[in-house]
Amino acid sequence: MQTKTDVKTKFTKETYLYWYELMLLLRRFEEKTGQLYGMQKIRGFCHLYIGQEAIAAGAMTATKPEDKFITAYRDHALAIAKGISAKACMAEMYGKATGCSKGKGGSMHFFSKEHNFFGGHGIVGAQIGTGAGLALAEQYQGTDNVVLCFFGDGAARQGMLHETFNMAMTWKLPVIFICENNMYAMGTSVERTSNVLDIYKLADAYEMPADSIDGMSCEAVHEGVDRAVKRARENGGPTLLEIKTYRYRGHSMSDPAKYRTKEELEEYKQKDPIQQVLNVIEKNKWATEAEIEAINDRVKAEVEECVQFAEESPWPSDDELLKDVYVQEDYPFIVD
Repeated sequence: MQTKTDVKTKFTKETYLYWYELMLLLRRFEEKTGQLYGMQKIRGFCHLYIGQEAIAAGAMTATKPEDKFITAYRDHALAIAKGISAKACMAEMYGKATGCSKGKGGSMHFFSKEHNFFGGHGIVGAQIGTGAGLALAEQYQGTDNVVLCFFGDGAARQGMLHETFNMAMTWKLPVIFICENNMYAMGTSVERTSNVLDIYKLADAYEMPADSIDGMSCEAVHEGVDRAVKRARENGGPTLLEIKTYRYRGHSMSDPAKYRTKEELEEYKQKDPIQQVLNVIEKNKWATEAEIEAINDRVKAEVEECVQFAEESPWPSDDELLKDVYVQEDYPFIVD
């Protein structure tokens, strides 16, 4: 059931400048990642977020630092948005000891307890159940924190989703399920995999509130996430948000993306979220040309620094091989 209202948030100059710089950093980081992958500096699987940046930006302004994020393997941008440094993220993809997962996770498994970013999960749909588990922990501890659980349209076909939705609604868990619907699960369109094309309608079976949101708009994402977060903080339980977005690159670096037309790609590039935000900034004269250029230069320098950091960082030592694989001490499952 849709819960959308007509109330519009008034965003400030500072919000738009934050969105622009953050999204530009995410875009340039991912572009550099693609370039380095082609140079074989980065190995293994690698999934870029280019085109989907408004989701990360809008989610950040609608949440607080204590809120938890968990996502799938297209995780670089959300990790950086949540506060993990570009240096630690790039070093992780290089497999270096200074990476956010000590160089042992790679592109698909970013993690930082410090920044409340809980992955980076390679198994399709696994983070849906884990996200609900994080929310249960917050509820048990009596906090007002919420969990944003991101997954793709392909993961919406997994049984894990239905089991988790049932549990989350039964226990009224403070979790926001966010389906980043970029229209293609790997190379297969939603139309070829489901009779239900509006993914938010899956929530109806559980009487869960749900919205369909324009994922190319920071404003729309913020408003949708903000409504869901407020509901969760007030013990109103979970929400399903279908955020309709588009990735400008293939599913992964090995995907030539021949299953979609050039016309379709160009249509979505006309909706580029970074350009839309920049248009608002320029229209309202919230930054001069020199100030915009300073942001661009700052982002460029940050990306260059993170590559240099990764190049110069050490490899993990041999004694790290089996660390962090198993818990090495007794853990109390019940806490009084």
